Parts: sequence; C-alpha cells; structure tokens
Amino acid sequence: MENEKVVIQGIEWAYSSSGSGRPLVMVHGNTGCRLWWEKVMGIGGWRCVAPDLPNFGDSSPLPGRISIAAYAEALASFVKALGLEGAVLVGHSLGGSICQALVAGHPDLVSALVLVDSGAPSGLKTPVERHPAIEMMRTNPQVLAAALKAVVPTLVDEAFFARLVAGAARMAEAAWIGNAVALGEMDLSGRLTGFARPVLVLHGGKDVIVTGAMAAETVAAFPKARLVELPEVGHSVIAEDPPRFLALIEDFLAGLA
Repeated sequence: MENEKVVIQGIEWAYSSSGSGRPLVMVHGNTGCRLWWEKVMGIGGWRCVAPDLPNFGDSSPLPGRISIAAYAEALASFVKALGLEGAVLVGHSLGGSICQALVAGHPDLVSALVLVDSGAPSGLKTPVERHPAIEMMRTNPQVLAAALKAVVPTLVDEAFFARLVAGAARMAEAAWIGNAVALGEMDLSGRLTGFARPVLVLHGGKDVIVTGAMAAETVAAFPKARLVELPEVGHSVIAEDPPRFLALIEDFLAGLA
C-alpha cells in the first residue's frame, strides 16, 4: 500500500492506494480517516484508493462553510484529478452521505455504489442538545474512545482501535459540530432516482447510529439498490469484520458488467 499526497484546487489531499485495475474509491466516515479501510484494501483486479477527506487525517481543511454538498464537490474534484472516473464508490457513515450527494450531482463519475451504515438521503439529525457531548469528544480523549467503542462494539483488535481513536482526534476543530449540522441539513429526497446503477447497502444490526428504517429509506431511494443486514456487527463492518466485508464487496463487484 502506498501513501501519497496531491493538491487539488488549493486542498492538500492525503490518500492511500493499493493494487491495480478498475478504480474503487473508499470514503471514510465522521471522526474517521483512510486508516479505517486499511484491512480491506486488497481486492484483486481493482485499484483501491482511500483518501483522507478535507478536515480529516493528513488532509488540509475544507474551505468555506461545511456542508455535505461541499464535501461531495471536493471529492468529485479528487476523482477527476486522479483519473478515477467510472469508479465504484464505497462510503461509510458520513462518507456514505457524501457519496450519495456526489452521485446526485455527478452520476457520470460513478459506476456503482456501496453504502456502509450510511446516513439516509433525508439526512441524519443530531439535536442541538447533544452538541456539548460532541465537544467533550473533541476535548476529552477518554470520552472520544468510549464514543468510538460504542460504534464498533465487536472490534477486538485493541491496537488497531487505538490507532482509530488517534486518527479521530485529528479531525479539524470546526468539523466536530460542523459535520453534525451538515448531516442534519442534508436532504437528497427524490434526487437519487436518476442513479440507475447498482447500489449495495450494508447495515449492522448493532448499529447505534443508523437505524434499520434509515437503511430501508436509503435502499428505496435508488432504482437498483439492495440491502444486506449484518446482525452480528455494529456501525462498521469494515473495521469489525473485514473478511465479511471483503466477501460481500467482492461478490458485488463480480456482478458488475
């Protein structure tokens, strides 16, 4: 796996890439970074590219006001700059919401979509009363670790988990509340019916953030989507059960033309 950097429209992107072949772009979630994909980037016949989104990891801040649309436009620029047009997009959590916004505005850039415990097209509301708890996650490492543990309840690799926590702490200060507000403001209802390419939606049965109803709403928003429920994992099968994720995505990719 190679770690690289590129500057696109004033944003410095850090990203990892692995393999060769057709492009597959992996988009991490909130309080995340490209590290979340580390154990699932070996997919034969595919060039897997996992960026740190702006505001995360080793990438620079997102200019201007934080919104899902702004993240999506930045990601579209990244895809174009690296010659990844026609990629399969794989989005986790916040990354899944960003991928939905990208295909709403740039369907020609994407050949298929995989959404892992993604927010629904109508958004993911966080009550303002919870903002102080988010600020505690930003300022208190113990609170942050406890919050992340709740979303990956079956993850047993403690060394890997510690790296995920360290990566989460690097999120830009403005993004802690900004991302929550952006997810609440997002509404792609009725705007995804034009993406008539294959969509796979994965939902963990122990997910404490995304409900089964949200996953069902996501599936219903696309003409060619199917849902796979994973009762044995939480919010992140990519970290909790990498072999299971790889089996599912390899089966999905094998069915693409």
